[in-house]
Amino acid sequence: MEEQVVTVGLDGSPESLAAARWAADEAGRRELALRLLHAWILLSPPTPDSPSADDQNYWAKRIVHDAHTELSRRHPDLPITEELVAQEAETALLDAAGRSRMLVLGSRGMEPLASFFFGDISLYVVGRAERPVVLVRAGEPDEERTSEVRGRDVVVGLSLHGPQDNLLEFACVTAFARGVPLRAVHGRRLSVQAHVPWGVDAGIATDVTEKARRELDEVLRPWREKFPGVPVIDEVRLESPAQAVVRAAAGSGLLMIGRRKHQAALAPRLGPVVQAAVHHATCPVAVIPHE
Repeated sequence: MEEQVVTVGLDGSPESLAAARWAADEAGRRELALRLLHAWILLSPPTPDSPSADDQNYWAKRIVHDAHTELSRRHPDLPITEELVAQEAETALLDAAGRSRMLVLGSRGMEPLASFFFGDISLYVVGRAERPVVLVRAGEPDEERTSEVRGRDVVVGLSLHGPQDNLLEFACVTAFARGVPLRAVHGRRLSVQAHVPWGVDAGIATDVTEKARRELDEVLRPWREKFPGVPVIDEVRLESPAQAVVRAAAGSGLLMIGRRKHQAALAPRLGPVVQAAVHHATCPVAVIPHE
């Protein structure tokens, strides 16, 4: 059952603390509660006669308590709960995601082989969660203190193939909560015929761009009507979808991309656009499952 809460996974790393700060900011904007989750398979009930230093749960409690203390100072009116779970991280995070409006995790690195929160666990969770999962890098600007960050637009990458209502609703609500424009980006490769010895055939490029823009406008029209207070900027880029969203997200406050819930049996859990975004986008990345 979904709860009105944003859950953040903590492991004591700078990346997970950055994720907790981002999650607290977002929970405050959306008027939701915040849940601090730490999962460790060796968690056990403490014995009454053991000092805290000998309690094998001591550091797990310390990780969550320290984060709670900092976030309570920054957001004194934000409801914050703690949850210590004696499970494998993958299981605990997927369960928490199913009970939350969104799950937030820290991430590391910008290269394909770089590790993420709990090693590969974040990618495992992103590929299977039934709710949006947001990945946040350490070093993101403090959104409560930096007016420049508060004014940044947010970007949603659209494929224009199939329904994407979950993605567009999340994107519009996010932009509305932040009071910023929503930039809808679609990337489309030019055909081989468009490439000529001196570059790109301008006529073909114009035709492709105009056709894509009409399709994009058709998808966005009902959401513009549903969220009249959100300025929606459509943008067509003549390059691969992966390149388009990563480049468009530079300098933005958040990149939002979709992931199909039901893939073919042999298809990868995460497509090339999601892979490119989580490895190379320099802003937080939200991955939203949709039909």
